[in-house]
Amino acid sequence: MERRAVQAGRRICAAVAMLLWAGAVRGQDPPTGPMAAAPEHHVTRISNVPTPPAPPSLPEEQIIQRFAQKEDEFARARARYTYKKTVRIQEFGPDGQPAGEYVVVTQPARNPDGTSYEKTIERPQSTMPHMHLLAEDLEMIQRIPAYPLTTAQLAKYNVKYIGKEKVDEVECYIFQLKPKAPERAAALFDGIVWVDDKYLEVVKTYGQWISDLGVMRSKTLPFTIFETYREYVDGKYWFPTYARSDDTAVVEKTEIPIRVVIKYSDFKALGTGAASPEGTSPAAPSTTPPGPAQPTKPPVGR
Repeated sequence: MERRAVQAGRRICAAVAMLLWAGAVRGQDPPTGPMAAAPEHHVTRISNVPTPPAPPSLPEEQIIQRFAQKEDEFARARARYTYKKTVRIQEFGPDGQPAGEYVVVTQPARNPDGTSYEKTIERPQSTMPHMHLLAEDLEMIQRIPAYPLTTAQLAKYNVKYIGKEKVDEVECYIFQLKPKAPERAAALFDGIVWVDDKYLEVVKTYGQWISDLGVMRSKTLPFTIFETYREYVDGKYWFPTYARSDDTAVVEKTEIPIRVVIKYSDFKALGTGAASPEGTSPAAPSTTPPGPAQPTKPPVGR
C-alpha cells in the first residue's frame, strides 16, 4: 500500500465519531470561531457517513495492544530528533478574515540535568489587536502530549472500537478513548483515534485532555479540543506534524473568534543510529513524498 501522510478534513467521520463522543463534551458551549479551512489547505472528502461498524479482522484487544506498542516506538524515536515547532494564534474580525496573529517558534532542548524544555529560536511576534499574550499563556499548548496512548498508559483507559473508515488512502479502524479515572499528576486523553488497519499505527487524533480538575485549558486561551494529524517522517515513523483548534475568546465582554495552528517541521535525526523500529510500515515511494495533513472545518456539532 502506498503510504503517505493523512490528508483528511476536520469533518471526516463527524456523523459517528461526534455522536458517540457527545457525552464527553455535553454541556460545553459550541465554539463560534471561524469555520473556514485554512487557506493553504485543501480537503478531499471521502464520505459523509462512515462504514457501519463491523468486527475488525483481528481481535480488538490485539489491535489495541499493537498500536499502543507502536506509540511506544514512535515516542522513543521522536526523542532522537530535533525539529522546529511553530505556534500561530490568529484573531478573526467580524468579516471572518484574520485581523492579527501571534507567532512563536521553538525547538526541543535539554537542561544540564537532562530535563527537556522548549527553547525559543524566533522571538514572538504579535499583531493581534485585542489579545496580548505572554509566553506562559502558551504553557498548556506546549504540554500537550505527542503520544497519548502508550502501553504504560493503556490500563488507564476504556478503549472502544466504533467503526472503520478510509481516510485519504489509508483504511483505518476508529477507536474511542475514555479515561477510567482522571488523575491529578497527568492529564489523560478523551477522544477518538484513527488507526491504520494494515500496520496498526495511529495516524490521526481528535479530542481533549482531562485531569481530576477537569478539562486541561489555559487561563488566557480557551482552546481545549485539538485535531492532530501525523506525517510519515524519514520513511519510518508517524510523527505529529499539524494540530489545530478553533474557539472563541472573550476580551472586555467582546467575543473574538480565534484559532491556533501548531506545525512541526525540519525533522532532523540527532546523529546516526536512529534505526527503523521493527515491524513499522515501509517508506512511501520517493515519487510521492508525504505532504502535511490538510484539515478543514470542525466536525458537525463542534
